[in-house]
Amino acid sequence: MDSERLIHTSVGVELVRKLCAEGLRTFTVESARKTAPSVGLSSGYVRQALHHLARSGWIVRLKKGLYACSGAAPGTTPLHEFEIAMALVQPAAISHWSAMSYHGLTEQAPRRVFVLTTARSVPRRRGRAAEDADPAYPVGAVRYQFVQVKPERFFGAREVWVQESRIMITDPERTLLDGLMTPRYCGDFAEVLHAFEARAPVLDVERMIRYALRLDAATAKRLGWVLARQGVAEDRLDPLRMVPLTGSRVLDPNGPRRGPHDARWKIQVNLPGTVRP
Repeated sequence: MDSERLIHTSVGVELVRKLCAEGLRTFTVESARKTAPSVGLSSGYVRQALHHLARSGWIVRLKKGLYACSGAAPGTTPLHEFEIAMALVQPAAISHWSAMSYHGLTEQAPRRVFVLTTARSVPRRRGRAAEDADPAYPVGAVRYQFVQVKPERFFGAREVWVQESRIMITDPERTLLDGLMTPRYCGDFAEVLHAFEARAPVLDVERMIRYALRLDAATAKRLGWVLARQGVAEDRLDPLRMVPLTGSRVLDPNGPRRGPHDARWKIQVNLPGTVRP
């Protein structure tokens, strides 16, 4: 049976349906090879079959050797974009702007999925597409932005259910701290400040301070400045104020290096409206 005839018969679709029924919503070539004989498909033909099934939309190619159910086969459902993120790299946690959206900290819808990971190697585009300045990795119409961190900075995530799958996502406190460190991955610094305001009534200040002390001095000082601005009592902020820091840091890491100084927090307040041209 040639590849074109395969796609137009029930064999290829049955392979996909059976893999998904076995709980393999994402699967490798080897997994498909083990299942193939049960639907009458030669294991030696599996790799070519998967290629044509992906081109026809029955499955989605995630990266080399890894596929996912597209939801086109009867009895199957497509994977949520967060579930795909968990399959692309491990360990991983949905983070930054995507986590802000999940926790209701922003009204804007991010146009990509942000993924925090300690993996040294992450999926990357190849060929002419790789010349694009955008480093995000595309799967179908969705782009995945991997934010690589050292193992000691991979914390503050929890497991949640999204549709049929359990995924890891940074909690609101860690998400806000990521915004202070890399606001470009959360919209911008104004969006991060808005998120702080949205979370203020239920913000776990102590947890956030503990997290900040595990990161870096600049993040601790930015957090202190933001929490003081929100009216958090000074004695609660003492651990942040006492973090040693030589010189000062800009409040917005992506803003200009000018603006008034806050000596208490060693912060240069470089927000719009405070910076002189």
